[in-house]
Amino acid sequence: VLQDCGADCAKFQKSELEYKFNKKALERPYTSKHSWGKTYGEHKRHLEFSHDQYRELKKYAEEIGIFFTASGMDEMAVEFLHELDVPFFKVGSGDTNNFPYLEKTAKKGRPMVISSGMQSMNTMHQVYQIVKPINPNFCFLQCTSAYPLQPEDVNLRVISAYQSAFPDIPIGYSGHETGIAISVAAVAMGAKVLERHVTLDKTWKGSDHQASLEPNELAELVKAIRTVEKAMGSPIKQLLPCEMACNEKLGKSVVAKVSIPEGAILTLDMLTVKVGEPKGFPPESIFDLVGQKVKKNIEEDETITEQVVENHVKKVKC
Repeated sequence: VLQDCGADCAKFQKSELEYKFNKKALERPYTSKHSWGKTYGEHKRHLEFSHDQYRELKKYAEEIGIFFTASGMDEMAVEFLHELDVPFFKVGSGDTNNFPYLEKTAKKGRPMVISSGMQSMNTMHQVYQIVKPINPNFCFLQCTSAYPLQPEDVNLRVISAYQSAFPDIPIGYSGHETGIAISVAAVAMGAKVLERHVTLDKTWKGSDHQASLEPNELAELVKAIRTVEKAMGSPIKQLLPCEMACNEKLGKSVVAKVSIPEGAILTLDMLTVKVGEPKGFPPESIFDLVGQKVKKNIEEDETITEQVVENHVKKVKC
């Protein structure tokens, strides 16, 4: 499904439950409508893929030509993912302020994608200072840990704040909102990595499903992002080849506002700007023409061309 939609990578979440949760957390009764067991531990054990299932998933991803990785939700999960030879580690927001975990994960030498839900800018500076000297290949994702996420809590401007604070690393966005518009906007703001949850059916049991994209939405999102990536283009502003037809048809020229006799010195009140045939001086040249001498009679409404201006030196645009 992900490959059909055009995504580059499938990411799961891997936990070694006894290392992620303490005993009391696993024994806590779990009576939610989303529960798959009487206790939180039973619920999580029901949902957790085994090591063999992860190996099978990775093999399948390789066969269809898509990257495969996971968020290592504890240090032992990171050990397993390292052994699985994933292309990069995802650090979930819940471990971003887990500094020993960050150090150990960074030392594995794989690229890291670090989400920043629930964190402060001060913490993200600390994360940067811990990871950078060990492993320079990492990025931060702006993220708000709410499911589903409301637009007023997204704070896309944090992407710009991260770009300013950490100019030497890529910045991305991890979204838990509904729909695709906000994620497309994140890309337009320069997000280099985009992460979204994906489900086959939003009505399934589990709190994440309604904050996820169904395959048709994911395909639409990828298509929109590829369009925006193309549209970002170049920061150089210039007349483009695709604009030439419009410029030829509607681009304006300096024309004579009144009849101008041969030998006259041009003044501003002799000149105006219209769509002219033939084309002549562009409107931005009108002030340069003031004070110039004309070599022949120019009729009212006639285009001012280079041939009728004495000693005209064409200015070259840089």
